[in-house]
Amino acid sequence: MSDTKRAWKRVSAKVIRWLHLYASMFSFFVVFFFSITGITLNHPTWFGTAEEHVAESHGQLNTSWLGTAANESSENAANEVQKLEIVEFLRGEHQVRGAVSEFAIDESQCIVAFRAPGYTADAFIDRATGNFDLVQSSFGFVACINDLHKGRDSGKGWGVLIDVSAVILIFVSVTGLLLIFYINRHRNAGLITALAGTVATVAIYYWLVPR
Repeated sequence: MSDTKRAWKRVSAKVIRWLHLYASMFSFFVVFFFSITGITLNHPTWFGTAEEHVAESHGQLNTSWLGTAANESSENAANEVQKLEIVEFLRGEHQVRGAVSEFAIDESQCIVAFRAPGYTADAFIDRATGNFDLVQSSFGFVACINDLHKGRDSGKGWGVLIDVSAVILIFVSVTGLLLIFYINRHRNAGLITALAGTVATVAIYYWLVPR
């Protein structure tokens, strides 16, 4: 091997090792988080995620926020209802959280649904009287992180984080694989180990996963 090739090999190995190291450190918490939540998702009953805490409350809204309930088209009904005021009232007076996932309106009632990781809230509002019933359900910390793992009810920002995390993990995997080619003593053993892990994963899918 020429001196130029040796120098190129040393430099490229150093660069790949640096990239692998700092990408691994940068993504440490992401890897840790998705590893832990992989276990909690696979064994939900171990951590009490089936335990639902329900809180019901009742109240009355300002009827001027609800428009005219009788003899109007669905389009007019939706236009007359003051959605922002209703949502902010529920958040302020009843500590409702999460994003509004649905705001359904018909001639007689409004239904407002809030969703967040490990949490739901549904308000059923009578348009004629302003009376409402509110049901809030919380499923605990583990249910919250499980929903974050799946990206459910977690918003666009968290969805972007999941995508970026996936790209970083791919990068870490590829740079880790490339590094083995620079370690002559362990190259063959490392490649055989990687192949064995791949074969084992595929074998488990074909032999043990119902299809």
